[in-house]
Amino acid sequence: MSATSRRGTLPLYASAGRPRSTAARSRRAAMRSSSQSRTRLSTFARGRAAERRVAWHYRLRGYRILARNVRAGGVELDLIVRRGRRLVFCEVKLKEGPRFGDPLEAVDDWKRERLRRGAQAWLLANPSLSDLRVTFEFAAVRPGGIELVSDLLY
Repeated sequence: MSATSRRGTLPLYASAGRPRSTAARSRRAAMRSSSQSRTRLSTFARGRAAERRVAWHYRLRGYRILARNVRAGGVELDLIVRRGRRLVFCEVKLKEGPRFGDPLEAVDDWKRERLRRGAQAWLLANPSLSDLRVTFEFAAVRPGGIELVSDLLY
């Protein structure tokens, strides 16, 4: 018997040049995408946990959480908090170790402009709050704690 399939055109063995089945390819692709989505999900979950920590940080200092992860003007705003006449738009940045760099290094001019644009859109949708003193803060979440940096926009 020859080393070809019943049809006489395809070899039986992969080493003989037989094309791999599409089922095997799709299983491998599914395994790759599920492991990638698990990584993405855990990154997503860690980011949400950092946002919860920062929200708790604000609450302990007397702030009221007005919104979390809200979209305005095509921008996601991580936290919007208020205490008295002060309204804070907070962008949360998480880095889990020194090899990933400092969280505040991720705050560039483009990110600042997006935060400002999102805040303007949110205030247009919530005109009753537009007379408050607006500030922008960036929360750097590190293994050792939370650092708030105010008014990086100006």
